[in-house]
Amino acid sequence: MQEALIEAERAAALGETPVGAVVVAPDGSIAGRGHNLVISVRDPFGHAEMRAIRQACEAVQSERLPGYDLYVTLEPCTMCAAAISFARIRRLYFGAWDEKGGAVENGVRFFSAATCHHAPEIYGGIAQAEAAALLRAFFQERRDERAQVNASRTPRD
Repeated sequence: MQEALIEAERAAALGETPVGAVVVAPDGSIAGRGHNLVISVRDPFGHAEMRAIRQACEAVQSERLPGYDLYVTLEPCTMCAAAISFARIRRLYFGAWDEKGGAVENGVRFFSAATCHHAPEIYGGIAQAEAAALLRAFFQERRDERAQVNASRTPRD
């Protein structure tokens, strides 16, 4: 999870929501890395999980990753949960829960749906405090920036 947190910090440094992910091969090596790049590359699929899974699939020359594990700093959304299922990821470890956009233990609970083709083993709350702190700091900074902009505006007569 430490490597996923490093990826999340990279996203934050770019002004992206600080989410990071790594795909770990059965031998323990990192097969794929990713951090959010939705804004930077104008790609709605630029989520950390999608980027890490793509990189791992390219590395092993397969669309499936059985025996591989995914570590991500935030509970995956529905889109990412579907990608995890289609890639046949063995285990999903995630940090912070996402009550608003999460789809694993919140929201649609994708892996519990009868139509889900493959459900990984799921372990939530891994390094939760660190992952949540990154997110809180990021969004607090955004709120502070907006407040400064609003405070500097002069009312029109």
